[in-house]
Amino acid sequence: MAVITELRLARPDDWHIHLRDDAALRTTVAHAARCFGRAIVMPNLSPPVTTCVMAQAYRDRILEHVPAGLRFEPLMTLYLTDTTALPDITRARERGIAGAKLYPAGATTNSDAGVTSIDRIYRIIEAMESCDLPLLVHGEVTDSDADIFDRERLFIDRVLEPLLRRFTHLRLVFEHITTKAAAEFVMTAPRNVAATITAHHLLLNRNALLAGGVRPHHYCLPVLKRESDRLALIAAATSGNPKFFLGTDSAPHDRMRKEAACGCAGIYSAHAAIELYAEAFEQAGALERLEGFASQFGADFYRLPRNTDQITLTKSSWRVPETYPLGEGTLIPLRAGGEVSWSCRGQTQHL
Repeated sequence: MAVITELRLARPDDWHIHLRDDAALRTTVAHAARCFGRAIVMPNLSPPVTTCVMAQAYRDRILEHVPAGLRFEPLMTLYLTDTTALPDITRARERGIAGAKLYPAGATTNSDAGVTSIDRIYRIIEAMESCDLPLLVHGEVTDSDADIFDRERLFIDRVLEPLLRRFTHLRLVFEHITTKAAAEFVMTAPRNVAATITAHHLLLNRNALLAGGVRPHHYCLPVLKRESDRLALIAAATSGNPKFFLGTDSAPHDRMRKEAACGCAGIYSAHAAIELYAEAFEQAGALERLEGFASQFGADFYRLPRNTDQITLTKSSWRVPETYPLGEGTLIPLRAGGEVSWSCRGQTQHL
């Protein structure tokens, strides 16, 4: 089999990213825009983006930081709460909102205002189903007695399966899946259910977090899982099944908030996202399937046109900087100080 040293793809999209706000956007937007054409932007700011008006204002702030000469479209989402206003859902599609995000209260960063019980928002979900607004799900239970490594599997049993039996036409994205159980659930679910998979969950297992000492910059939620789970995610991502597509869940935090007594959850990968996916697909011997996963299946699920321009990946290694600026703070990226074996054209210009 010929060794692939150059790969041309239709420009990919990121169907799950955290850009944060204000001064942080100088770094996060530039990194996202360098190779991605569009991105589904998470609404868990402080305060969260709960209305169409707030989403439009946030979109405007993001667009101010798109580097000159790059085309990048932020796709905005609404943060669901127990008191989400029905008019914001019914108007969302006409106002360009791409989806609404379900964070179980307390599940991850800035999720304290999230939904305390799924039945509290059934009327909202019913409206989303009626107007064909996708529900984007952080799929973990937050029960105090649930083992952190079991929270995704329990969410399937306790929340997702009953939800999909009740709302049979709801388009749902099970975001950043991390387990074999989640991959199998999505494969057997109806066509209106899809999933995003991160680069870090394809490349790392929980040893990267815990073996030889705790590595706070590998701490994310949902947490890294077993090697058997990672292999199941690789199989799903490289299968060519259109239910699975790219979503980085790139999540920046200041170094001081990560390296703390109670560190924040989130892995930052936007600086090298498509290159890290290329590594994962190359390791699986499936580079020819990267374009579908990265550039086609997500656009199809969201019923948006595929990008018509292209990027070029070359088998050329580069060293990741030790840090990037994050507003007035410092950000430690995934694989800081280490090598990435693929380069996206234009990658020589690092922030």
